[in-house]
Amino acid sequence: MSNYAADSETTGASANGVQSVDRAVSVLEILAQRGEAGVSEVAAEIDVHKSTAFRLLGALEARGLVEQTAERGKYRLGFGIVRLAGAVTGRLDITQQGRPVCERLSEEIGETVNIAVLQEQFAVNLYQVRGPGAVGTHNWVGQLTPVHATSSGKILLAHLSEKERADVLAASGTQKLTPHTLTSQARLEKNLAEARERGYAVALEELEIGLHAVAAPIRSHDGEVIAALSASGPTYRFTEERMHELAPGLIKGAQEISRRMGYLG
Repeated sequence: MSNYAADSETTGASANGVQSVDRAVSVLEILAQRGEAGVSEVAAEIDVHKSTAFRLLGALEARGLVEQTAERGKYRLGFGIVRLAGAVTGRLDITQQGRPVCERLSEEIGETVNIAVLQEQFAVNLYQVRGPGAVGTHNWVGQLTPVHATSSGKILLAHLSEKERADVLAASGTQKLTPHTLTSQARLEKNLAEARERGYAVALEELEIGLHAVAAPIRSHDGEVIAALSASGPTYRFTEERMHELAPGLIKGAQEISRRMGYLG
């Protein structure tokens, strides 16, 4: 077989695979909208032969993503969907449960308030509310920020096990982003120990010159730290002294979100 023929065959197989995935997702969307549907209905909706729809449903059923109802021939979403959704619903719940707290705190503090979670070796911001005194229009939502140089990242690091923390830092590194960034492992560990002890972490121009931030932990129903609630602002106004003064209120806000997430501690 020529290289061209082999490439064409590979490309064709890849295209068919993508098409099958697209059709399978369409089937799930149809069942989500209708509640249940038969093979013929699914086939007509995605414009394929009935045998193709049957094979798609069979593959999804084997993974627990769809199931047959008591009435043969009808399909509905299976509990396998819950397993997949569980990977993100916790994060979505944090945003939903944290919204009123973030809005209140941003008004009280006058600065930008964020909720962030650990994603691999980064702290990623899920939600942001800009306070009435916030300077600039920077949107941190969706941004992956370095764990060692942000208050959110530090509070998330501080509550990992020693091995987990070492693994995250090995993957992320401790790049010196400003003259104030903590790059020494010993200094960083001491800083994280202080954050655990007092219940909040601070970042003093460690990510950007002119930016200060403070963060407190948000816990899940079982007490695990799953997110960080932070407030950030310009150094000339959001001074180190002011951050320490405001920290108890931020901690209370994080505790309120934790209670909303089912934490009773």
